[in-house]
Amino acid sequence: MAEKQINPVLKQVLELGPTLVFFLIYLRLRDRTFTWGETEYSGFIVATLIFVPVLLVAMGILWALTKKLSRMQVFTAFMVIFFGGLTAWFNDERFFKMKTTIVYGIMAALLGIGLLRGQSWLEWVMGELLPMRHEGWMILTRRLCAFFIALALANELIWRTQTTDLWVKLETFAMPAALMVFLWVQIVALQKYLIEPPGEGS
Repeated sequence: MAEKQINPVLKQVLELGPTLVFFLIYLRLRDRTFTWGETEYSGFIVATLIFVPVLLVAMGILWALTKKLSRMQVFTAFMVIFFGGLTAWFNDERFFKMKTTIVYGIMAALLGIGLLRGQSWLEWVMGELLPMRHEGWMILTRRLCAFFIALALANELIWRTQTTDLWVKLETFAMPAALMVFLWVQIVALQKYLIEPPGEGS
């Protein structure tokens, strides 16, 4: 089924809004402790539990409007639910913090497996969105694989050595921004590999 086009601002709100909601809820609850069934939960864990249904509702609305969800969105939702559940079950915020490392690690591993097979699985996922010669996709895949590894290592270093406050801020703003800037720089750098649609450049 073809994806239905919706207002791009609304789409960005549905895709990025849940993470911002988590950040705002965390800021409000970070200094509080909640008790359920004689067990105390930190504000971070409660914010994590609220984040899961917010994300699912946003994805449900996005699917209802566009009739399509990307593989990355489905994978991210699964990881959030899984590690959010572990965080609540064991009452240990480390599980949710490790999620970011594992997500970036898995993505790096998948791209790496494709590279070992002489393939760009990134091209398979994004080829229709960005027409580019295979050589360009291989270069971008190698660079993105290395960048994902760097982000995974950075996340491990940050959550193990820094405060939860700093980790939440970097997770919400710095890492997504770094990824967006990286991709933009790479696309500019790989302009010579882009394929012009028929009728352009003539």
